[in-house]
Amino acid sequence: MSDHSQDKQPIRGYGRGGVETVISVEDVNRQASQLAKEGIPPSRLAELAGTDGFVTIEKLRAGYGKMQILHDFNLQVGKGQSLCLIGPNGAGKSTVLHSIFGFTNIFSGTVKVNGKDVTKLSPKDKLRSAGVAYILQDKSVFPGMTVEENLWMGGYLMDKPQQAKEKAEQIFEKYSRLAERRRHPAKVLSGGERRLLEISRALVMDPDVLLVDEPSIGLEPRFIDMVFEILEDLQKGEGKTIIMVEQNAKKGLEFADIGYVLVSGELAMADRGDVLLEDPEVGRLFLGG
Repeated sequence: MSDHSQDKQPIRGYGRGGVETVISVEDVNRQASQLAKEGIPPSRLAELAGTDGFVTIEKLRAGYGKMQILHDFNLQVGKGQSLCLIGPNGAGKSTVLHSIFGFTNIFSGTVKVNGKDVTKLSPKDKLRSAGVAYILQDKSVFPGMTVEENLWMGGYLMDKPQQAKEKAEQIFEKYSRLAERRRHPAKVLSGGERRLLEISRALVMDPDVLLVDEPSIGLEPRFIDMVFEILEDLQKGEGKTIIMVEQNAKKGLEFADIGYVLVSGELAMADRGDVLLEDPEVGRLFLGG
């Protein structure tokens, strides 16, 4: 199909807006790669973090098997801050979360949380001893278990089952929507309720850092707003540090204190979320016009 035949067919971009000219995935990658001209100095990342970095990544090379996805990748986010990773498909955004949590093969570099080197810790040790929780993309709840049982599963690393049950009760006090469905099987929940359950299950271990992979994926707009309100409360109200990947770049940058643009496993841009929202190149490539 020619470009001319598509001129009148708006399509969705990375955000909510429509774009009048179709940009192929290849074009987005090629044009986005031009944003990464000189690299981002660590001093700039530290400036954006505003404090000593609570979560820091230094010169990380990581991937899957023998395939390297991230190339000398750096990251800094302060305690109680939020960071959103955006970029083209295949840029390595989820690989950053996977590397922090221990799902990748790390060839070199370091990951630190609150000054502690956690690079080689297993995922369960990241959660237990470093306070890092990973909230998977959609469909990670146990559909045949009740809402209550799903929450108890979030405390599988606790010394006593009673501890998980006590934490679940605190969550039910906080989220009445879940409390009303505590005895219902998770499979009957709406998409927004399932996402709330996924987030809440991660909270049972009372983590300091939440790694959130595509919180808006598959959700209706009203539930997307609800999920981001919950995340904002966890950050602003409870001091959680949040690092997220979000395909809806507009929503993610509106939420986050800091935004990073990844291209081909490298950091192409880094700035405050509101600044990246106003950047014309970011808008053209990732915000739908």
